[in-house]
Amino acid sequence: MSTSPAEPAAPYFLAGGGAMGARMRAHDWAGTPLGAPETWPQSLRTLVSLMLTSRFPMFAAWGPDLTFLYNDSYRPILGNKPEALGRAFADVWSDIWDTLSPLAERALSGEATFHENRLLVMERHGYREETYFTFSYSPVRDESGAVAGMFCACTETTEEVRAKRQIAAEGDRLRELFRQAPGFMCVLRGPNHVFELANDAYHRLVGQRDLLGKSAREALPDLAEQRFFDLLDRVYRTGDPFVGHAQPLTIRRRPGARAEKRFVTFVFQPTRDADGRVTGIFVEGSDVTEAKRAEDALRDLNATLERRVAERTAERDRMWRLSTDIMLVSRFDGSITAVNPAWTSLLGWTQEELLGSSFMELVHPDERQATQAEMAHIASGQTTLQFENRYRHKDGSYRWISWIAVPEEGFMHGVGRDVTTQKEADAALRQAEDQLRQAQKMDAVGQLTGGVAHDFNNLLQALGGCLTMIGRRTDEPRIRPLLDAGQQAVDRGAKLVQQLMAFARRGSLRPEPIDVRDRVLGMSELLIRALRADIHFETRFAPQLWPVEVDPTQFELALINLAVNARDAMPEGGTLTLEAANVSLLRGDPSGLAGDFVRLSVSDTGTGMPADVAARAFEPFFTTKEIGKGTGLGLAQVYGLAQQAGGTARVVSGPGRGTTVEILLRRSGAAPVAEPAQPEPGTAPPRRAARLLIVEDDPIVSMTVGTALEDIGFSVLRAPSADAALPLLAAGGIDLLFSDVVMPGSMSGVDLAREVRRLHPGLPVVLATGYSEEIARATGVQVLPKPYRIDQLVAVLDAALAEAGQAGAGSAH
Repeated sequence: MSTSPAEPAAPYFLAGGGAMGARMRAHDWAGTPLGAPETWPQSLRTLVSLMLTSRFPMFAAWGPDLTFLYNDSYRPILGNKPEALGRAFADVWSDIWDTLSPLAERALSGEATFHENRLLVMERHGYREETYFTFSYSPVRDESGAVAGMFCACTETTEEVRAKRQIAAEGDRLRELFRQAPGFMCVLRGPNHVFELANDAYHRLVGQRDLLGKSAREALPDLAEQRFFDLLDRVYRTGDPFVGHAQPLTIRRRPGARAEKRFVTFVFQPTRDADGRVTGIFVEGSDVTEAKRAEDALRDLNATLERRVAERTAERDRMWRLSTDIMLVSRFDGSITAVNPAWTSLLGWTQEELLGSSFMELVHPDERQATQAEMAHIASGQTTLQFENRYRHKDGSYRWISWIAVPEEGFMHGVGRDVTTQKEADAALRQAEDQLRQAQKMDAVGQLTGGVAHDFNNLLQALGGCLTMIGRRTDEPRIRPLLDAGQQAVDRGAKLVQQLMAFARRGSLRPEPIDVRDRVLGMSELLIRALRADIHFETRFAPQLWPVEVDPTQFELALINLAVNARDAMPEGGTLTLEAANVSLLRGDPSGLAGDFVRLSVSDTGTGMPADVAARAFEPFFTTKEIGKGTGLGLAQVYGLAQQAGGTARVVSGPGRGTTVEILLRRSGAAPVAEPAQPEPGTAPPRRAARLLIVEDDPIVSMTVGTALEDIGFSVLRAPSADAALPLLAAGGIDLLFSDVVMPGSMSGVDLAREVRRLHPGLPVVLATGYSEEIARATGVQVLPKPYRIDQLVAVLDAALAEAGQAGAGSAH
């Protein structure tokens, strides 16, 4: 009897592990980059043993191909994907490799990373889906200490993230319903009645003041003598609700404003905890002032009519005769029974011409249907407030009339006020707004044009460089006219680009020193016209304001943009305040600026903005206004003005707290940057000894310019970005840096020039740009506008080398 030889036992580190342990033991590892498990390094063995004995989802990727290994808990994460064991990490998760690859590279470089609730859009069930994971990527070192692989512990949080989103959305919806409720509401907590919540209608009632977290007595001192606090105390103490009907309320909605008398109908409803104890009070009600005033007006009108019938006093006749508003008594079919003399002075019709006729004959045809509907409304017993229609003057023109009318014993009694001038002013303002929106649209087109012009400059630069190189490599007479013609085309293209840049306002601005106070006061009438009659305009200027240097047209446009935005944010009226003061910022200021500035602040008492809207306020084309009401370019233009003036802008706002836009404009008076001195004859360094570093992301421009400079004796190094240039500069031996301004990566050419000034003082720097030269010139280095000719470039480089005293090759930089 023979026995089969016993199968070799599995390595200890593959023992157990459930289904994945069995798969690992059965897997043909010899056909993978890892080889047989017996040959695995101890670090990999330990890692696999850890995974197989853990119930937490884990995987490891090992070796040059990042061969994939994982445990049972990780398998559901793969979904319907093919078996991943032993395959390359990049193949297993090819659908999200663009996202995972940088993280894996960081782990393989020795850096551990942790990610919480990270979004991964993966395809594991036959379709793309949003998933969320919390995971860490950790480097794993082999016995030599080198990173040989990576380890990941993870958990899927997709459902948790979705649940939190749903809860947050529902909370936002309820808060928004509370905020937008037509009646005023607030929630008070504790015996001191501390404000926890207050909606927009409540703020409209009491004014835009800071309520939350304050007691009612602290937040609303105006009400101290009006028994409301006593009622709140009684409701909290007894637990019995209180209902008030048309209660008088005297309030100052703004500091320094006159006291207003309002009427409110409200309920104080106690709120209780689980044990039934009163913990606070819910306040809900309505501002019934207009209804109360209409009721009082109707009562007064009735009393007046009764006195007229009973006494027919001279005073009543005097008021009827001297009123500048037209007064009318008519039947509900429109037939006129009485008019006052104002009809003659305002519309030209005499009393004799009107009595017995229908006022509908005088109403503009476009408003007759609406007027008939309003008459039916009055006939049903309702009061009309501020109904507007046009009435025909005797000369054939029309006037806008705003009516208040009430029914009384089968008649309509109406009072009409001429609002034609206001209507015309509103129409003119709308036209001005349309023109402003069009100007903003054109500014957006200008930004696009500027970008196109920059790219075109690079093309012209490459073409001009190629023509120069061809000219140096041929003596063929027939080629020379073609080269000249090509260079003329490049020159014409350069002029076209300059025109495009001017249209795009990349260099066509006309900054000049201005006095902010004088400029604002000079346009105050225009700003007031941009507002409404219910908006108060105030200015506050600190003494001895410094001058600033801006384009005056852009400055005035920015102020108009801010005024229009503030007006739209104050539908119930309010105050627009414009302030200016000198400020000196120290290095390290949160604004990122340092030096002397004029701070211009434009504040409104309007509805304010939530944090997410305020964060995007300066983005071009971002707007919360409905279609046709705004382009989203107004604040973008304001921000652009601030940057062009060497400053910045920011928004300070909050729901119900109004909005303040602050603009920092750099103080004018700095001396202009001196042009580099022309080198003396014979001072240019020997070109064959000068080593030049060209930093240019366009490969064609880099090649053509570099080759042309090499042809005339320069030694040339090339770098595609500022980040790539820094190590070359650190290695030394560079005599001159020639860099483009606009480049990919974390640094621009201007940033690179400043870094060179800090790390390598004395190294000459020349910048080239197809955009405005002003930003580049602010660094104090020579700037060459694109496109340039090679001979122009050589002259500038020679001058820079001469000025820096570069007499030989291989300086110590």
